[in-house]
Amino acid sequence: MRWKCTCAYDGTDFEGWQRQPSGTAVQNIVEVALAQIFDRPIQIQGSGRTDAGVHARGQCFHFDADWAHSPDKLVRALHSTLPSVIRIHSVRQVSDKFHARFSSKGKRYLYRYYLGRANPLEDRYVWACRDLPVNIEAMQAAASALIGEHDFTAYSATHAKDNDPNPIKEVTRLALKQNGKHLRLEAEGSGFLYRMVRSFAGALYAVGRGRLTAVDIAQILESKQRTHRIVTAPAKGLSLDKVFY
Repeated sequence: MRWKCTCAYDGTDFEGWQRQPSGTAVQNIVEVALAQIFDRPIQIQGSGRTDAGVHARGQCFHFDADWAHSPDKLVRALHSTLPSVIRIHSVRQVSDKFHARFSSKGKRYLYRYYLGRANPLEDRYVWACRDLPVNIEAMQAAASALIGEHDFTAYSATHAKDNDPNPIKEVTRLALKQNGKHLRLEAEGSGFLYRMVRSFAGALYAVGRGRLTAVDIAQILESKQRTHRIVTAPAKGLSLDKVFY
């Protein structure tokens, strides 16, 4: 029996999603919980990796195991074992052809800025940008240059090919929404390279502060070369919001 699970987690104290020798990644913790429930080792397959410190509201994974009870009972069993910073939204049986990573049609990420000094209850989940003001209109204009199918090497970490050898991705949506001092970047696309959304967030913030222009953003994209002009935004502002199937 194959099970598709959707989960959320606070990534602050984890070494990202992917299993680590230290045992301190989200995948490690979920696999330990499943091993206790099924009394045997269970390996899960996630929709993709999130970096250390990155959060998720809609991470998806699958695993294979026989379960004679309802999916809701499996959710309750997991919650009795998992720490409170990892929650299971849903569990449902799927076809053996389903794969959390390879069946994915796209993803949505959210990046949250706070334009000022964030209060302690929010600081774990936002990039507190103390420089004010920012030009939101200029940021949105620059974001338009990143929409479409491109080679995004310039907006990924230098060793991104270790994680994904194909730098060509399609970004279908890149939108900024402001509510007072809260600013949110919504990124949707076929897939994202290692640290690509955080690179978008850092580059667009530089545009908002007048340090880069929309023309710079487009030229850097076309160069296919990583540059020191692109600053990777902090991990804590990023969350995987949804995986599309």
